[in-house]
Amino acid sequence: MFTGTYENSIDGKNRMIVPAKYRNQLGGTCMLAAGFDKCLYIYSMEDWQVLVDKISKLRQTDRDVRRFIRQFFSNAEECSLDSQGRIHIPQNLIKYAGIKKDLITLGALDKIEVWSREVYNDPEDENLMDNDDFVKKLEAYDL
Repeated sequence: MFTGTYENSIDGKNRMIVPAKYRNQLGGTCMLAAGFDKCLYIYSMEDWQVLVDKISKLRQTDRDVRRFIRQFFSNAEECSLDSQGRIHIPQNLIKYAGIKKDLITLGALDKIEVWSREVYNDPEDENLMDNDDFVKKLEAYDL
């Protein structure tokens, strides 16, 4: 399980340092993909396989499922952590997430989310729930 929030940045070679706490859980290889909310997802190989297994059970006769699979998997890449714990972020994912330099990297249960600091802190964006909305959503799920 991934938890916690870290501030880091991307260097001139489009590499980011994965926080040490997360590196231990990832091992030497991970999957990087475009997330759903203008962020990037980093999965351990084990968690990626769980996700792949679930997605592979979806009916591919459904056009929306095919579109989702096409978009999600075409924007995913296997990454190896280098000796300094860095991964390379491809240009298409940098553009998708609006990354300039500064990042917010946070644990999100079965994955790591990587955000452009500007996107994550944008008051016009709805990346975070306020407490009342959060409580209502928990009640809806009987939590």
